[in-house]
Amino acid sequence: MGNSCCCCCTWIDQATIGVLERWGRFERLAEPGFHLLNPLAGQWVAGILSTRIASLDVRIETKTKDNVFVQLVCSIQYRVVRENADDAFYELQNPKEQIQAYVFDVVRALVPRMTLDELFEQKGEVAKAVLEELEKVMREYGYSIEHILMVDIIPDASVRKAMNEINAAQRLQLANVYKGEAEKVLQVKRAEAEAEAKYLGGVGVARQRQAITDGLRENILNFSGKVEGTSSKEVMDMIMITQYFDTMKDLGNSSKNTTVFLPHGPGHIRDIGDQIRNGLMEASSAQLNAE
Repeated sequence: MGNSCCCCCTWIDQATIGVLERWGRFERLAEPGFHLLNPLAGQWVAGILSTRIASLDVRIETKTKDNVFVQLVCSIQYRVVRENADDAFYELQNPKEQIQAYVFDVVRALVPRMTLDELFEQKGEVAKAVLEELEKVMREYGYSIEHILMVDIIPDASVRKAMNEINAAQRLQLANVYKGEAEKVLQVKRAEAEAEAKYLGGVGVARQRQAITDGLRENILNFSGKVEGTSSKEVMDMIMITQYFDTMKDLGNSSKNTTVFLPHGPGHIRDIGDQIRNGLMEASSAQLNAE
């Protein structure tokens, strides 16, 4: 009776791991590469698991503390732990359903303690809590949770519309405040410019009158010194009459003026002379007091 040997070969791809059984009982894990099996001894490949990172998107609907229904989309990235691949193969029939159930449990326990605004601000904390719970549970079944991302937070459509309207109203209110402040500054600057212009105009008029006064005084003194027998009053009256007729001439030659009615006569000229003389005396008195 001769001995006979019947063997078969199998190939395990890279980034995968094989589960080998003998007579229906787990024997060992097969690393990537070429393997010889003895079917007569009951050896065979029970299954092959991928060690690549897999991704699972979970959509959860829950309610926040301020009674807003939201949908959260979590992206869970997980992989089989190579050393515990037999646990992953034998312990869980459907790992995706198991992961989804734990995500539901953690999120629906945590989110109702937050308002909608807090949820948007602390979505990283929610993802961290889910990661900690899943890592603790799924490692016992041969799975490692690599990352959890809170991809999206979707409130109800009416809530989103209300939030957009609130945001728009707040921005409009802020814009009106800035606009009011700008108008206030503009009005203040306009008032300051107007006050400065009036002040400078007043200074200019005062200097002009002072120059006129100084010029008339000098003319009167020169004329009185050169023409003997004339008094300051007579010289002043003559200057006033000359200025009066020059003014009448300028009004008549100007094409931009309409009809102008002026009182005319010696009495009116005398009144004008008296007013200018009184002004000169007051200006001289004020200058003496200032010195």
